[in-house]
Amino acid sequence: QVQLVESGGGWVQPGGSLTLSCEASRQIFKFDVVGWYRQAPGNQREYVGSMTGSGRTNFVDSFQGRFTMSGDIARNTMWLRMNGVTPDDTAVYYCYAQDGSQKFWGQGIQVTVSS
Repeated sequence: QVQLVESGGGWVQPGGSLTLSCEASRQIFKFDVVGWYRQAPGNQREYVGSMTGSGRTNFVDSFQGRFTMSGDIARNTMWLRMNGVTPDDTAVYYCYAQDGSQKFWGQGIQVTVSS
């Protein structure tokens, strides 16, 4: 069973930056795809971005240029770097990993953007 654990969430001021980590129970780049979703209060879970096993990343247009993803093979860890955050980025962020049709989820971590 694959386990994913997020960390690095918390409070950040508007315009600031925050990096979320997701540690997997096996090598990140052995999955077909890894990535992030988020869910704001009262909203459905929305796709943020993903990274393939070859390291290629893809983001929703609204996050392009502000969010980046990276991974570390040795540490089974991937990161989501968020720059220039706004209160609209307040949400619970979930990392996921996918093998074929199977998708595994982390438990989610809160990010709050406010002054």
